[in-house]
Amino acid sequence: MKEGANDLLVVCFGEMLIDFVPTVCGVSLAEVPSFKKAPGGAPANVAVGISRLGGSSAFIGKLGDDDFGHMLSDILKQNKVDNSGVRFDSTARTALAFITLRDDGEREFLFFRHPSADMLLQESELDINLLEQARIFHYGSISLISEPCRSSHIAAMRIAKKSGSILSYDPNLRLALWPSAEAAREGIMSIWDQADVIKISEEEITFLTGCDDHTDDKVVLDKLFHPNLKLLIVTEGAEGCRYYTKVEVVYVRGRLQKEFKGRVLGVKVKAVDTTGAGDAFVGGILSNLASNLNLFEDEKLLREALMFANACGAVTVTERGAIPALPTKEAVLKLLGKVSPG
Repeated sequence: MKEGANDLLVVCFGEMLIDFVPTVCGVSLAEVPSFKKAPGGAPANVAVGISRLGGSSAFIGKLGDDDFGHMLSDILKQNKVDNSGVRFDSTARTALAFITLRDDGEREFLFFRHPSADMLLQESELDINLLEQARIFHYGSISLISEPCRSSHIAAMRIAKKSGSILSYDPNLRLALWPSAEAAREGIMSIWDQADVIKISEEEITFLTGCDDHTDDKVVLDKLFHPNLKLLIVTEGAEGCRYYTKVEVVYVRGRLQKEFKGRVLGVKVKAVDTTGAGDAFVGGILSNLASNLNLFEDEKLLREALMFANACGAVTVTERGAIPALPTKEAVLKLLGKVSPG
């Protein structure tokens, strides 16, 4: 277990970019009259989400040495996220994503990464000291798509694991960024068996397993639960989430295998924009896990943490953009009815 002043630190690795969010829903990209500029990128969203909830977080990644890149780095700092692991590239721009919103708040993306700075992070640029401090090291799969970032990602995982970090993985499938569906499946699964915690969506279950029934526990456990995994979470959007866990508890007189699974219902709200909802959920569960590693072993505590994470996602979808919409702990507790008005 990590010791010291920053022993609850969650380090997030990967991409940070500018999301251009449309001011109106239900029209194509070409028909959108204007866009609102918003910081985004799943790992960065998670880092800000944790900090906004009162936790300790840091971000490692690469931005363009341009106005957008420096703006994003400043946004991390303003949100009390340690940005000492951020690097800047003078040869590539900060990534951009244009988003279209359907009437129900669901999204479609058009990315500008040809290549973008986040893809060019070198292993020699990793902040090893920061990685060694991490109680939890969180990452996605977009940083696995191309070199040199892929090798840097794998090296960062190795350093964090060696220093005792819990590895947290949210594949965050963005098929349009991969060369092919097969490359995406292979790339995402290439590091699957190293994670301690994995969060996936129902769509990702279908994509990764090839099975149509993403509600089938047998499919999830047989195809996606690996021997080293402590917690697998399946998010179901507004409906909530499912959880599967299997941990070995060591007692004085021996060892005991504890496992449980179940569902935690979502919190109903009027969705405006689902961008960042999954990242808010991850921030919610990781902020709880960082302060209590026994969540793996106590189903009651785990269910409470997942209810909190569901509420984090619910608050986020009520506003446009990812980082601007991420909630404070007070906003989450208010939604859950645990804080009296005023």
